[in-house]
Amino acid sequence: MIFQFIKLEWKQFTRSANFGKSLGIKIVMGLIALYFIVMFLFLGIGLYPALKKLFPEQDPFLIVNKAIFFWVLMDLLIRFFFQKLPVLSVKPLLTVPIAKKNIVHYVLGKSLLSFFNFLPLFALVPFSVVLIAKDYDTSVVLSWLVALILISLISNFVNFIIESFSAETELSYLPIIAISSGLYGLNHFGFIDISGALSNAILTIANTPIYLLVLVAILMVCYWVNYKILKQKLFLDHALKTKIKEVNSSNLGWTKNFGDIAPFMQLDLRLIWRNKRPKSSVFILVIGLLYGLFFYPNPQFQDSPMIYGFVGIFVTGIFLINFGQFIPAWDSGYYKMLMSQNIKYEQYLKSKYTLMIISVIIMFILSIPYVYFGWKILAAHFAAAIYNIGVNSYVIMLGGSFNRKKIDLNQRAAFNYQGTGAVQWIIGIPLMLLPAAIFGLTSYFVNFNVALFVLILLGLTGIVFHQKLMKLITQKYLASKYQMINAFSQDN
Repeated sequence: MIFQFIKLEWKQFTRSANFGKSLGIKIVMGLIALYFIVMFLFLGIGLYPALKKLFPEQDPFLIVNKAIFFWVLMDLLIRFFFQKLPVLSVKPLLTVPIAKKNIVHYVLGKSLLSFFNFLPLFALVPFSVVLIAKDYDTSVVLSWLVALILISLISNFVNFIIESFSAETELSYLPIIAISSGLYGLNHFGFIDISGALSNAILTIANTPIYLLVLVAILMVCYWVNYKILKQKLFLDHALKTKIKEVNSSNLGWTKNFGDIAPFMQLDLRLIWRNKRPKSSVFILVIGLLYGLFFYPNPQFQDSPMIYGFVGIFVTGIFLINFGQFIPAWDSGYYKMLMSQNIKYEQYLKSKYTLMIISVIIMFILSIPYVYFGWKILAAHFAAAIYNIGVNSYVIMLGGSFNRKKIDLNQRAAFNYQGTGAVQWIIGIPLMLLPAAIFGLTSYFVNFNVALFVLILLGLTGIVFHQKLMKLITQKYLASKYQMINAFSQDN
């Protein structure tokens, strides 16, 4: 049965409309994984001599053992934000005589092959070999290594338990951040010596290997809890009926002032307000607005024009970037129906454009208090806003014509990479780095005022040629229309 599941997943991967892009992304991710593997290997080999040189009076093994608490905490955070439970397209399987327990066991078993479970081994194993070579007790080192492997696997299943309970809430990453920060704070300020207690527990297990059974028992309990959670959700009609809540209809009459694009703007605003994933584009505005506080109060960046340009583009264009990069994937669930209507595609795109431009103007107005740190910052934000309106808005809409990834609007918004393809990674270069580089280099080789003028001039040029640019972008979307319909019709 396991080989049959593997065969089905292989067919799903190779027959997808995004096979070429998915393969390319996997190759890139493989190269990134190889980089981290090499780094962890060097870490494992060089950790003992480095610690011995830095702390000659202390035992490197004990130093590493005291850091296990921080490793577990960081491992859990990274898993929560980046590791997703591997799933099958289970609905077709539920119509055939396959036991649900087999499906659940396969999904959970597949999670054990996660890169996050293997990566620590490339540091732990070499470090353990070095310890044995330095005449540490072999049985103690091996028991210690097995204990850390079991802890890593426990983190694997604890992560999925946390995700299953937090997926239904907005900003679901806040609880785990609060808990992790709380534990770190209790340990850091000495209220509870968590790192010391965990270190002593690991040493006890290393010296008495029979206690490894305790970690095995905890691992089995975590597996069983995941099994129960997944099995309860394994029904054809799961999620067809969710919790009932009152829907408040907002008055969007003001959108009528935008003429024939008003109906599309109303649909976009309702889509943003009523669904988890697009709603995150609004919540993240607060983060974007405060982004400058990480740089502007720091004296190190006060004479760095490139930072002014980068932060200005980010602050005024945060909604444009987060919402615009998934056009038209936001509508992927009903894109086929939308394209069968008697509508003008240019109006559809113009509504998206207008919404993004309004957000840029609002974000610039809200960022005016940054003038407290100097008039140059306000001027840079103004130039960046004009550039976002006249250049980045078209760049991101053009990039949307290459989107072939479907988005589930009801999925958890925090660190959800569904719908993210090569386009979203590549487009960051012309969106963020190019204007920052133009602004920084011009300011460095000429002066700050000329750098402002260049950004504003580029933005105004795009505004002047708005009609022609929109027609070109519309033609590109129309040329890709049926490819998008085909891609959005599949479960990627």
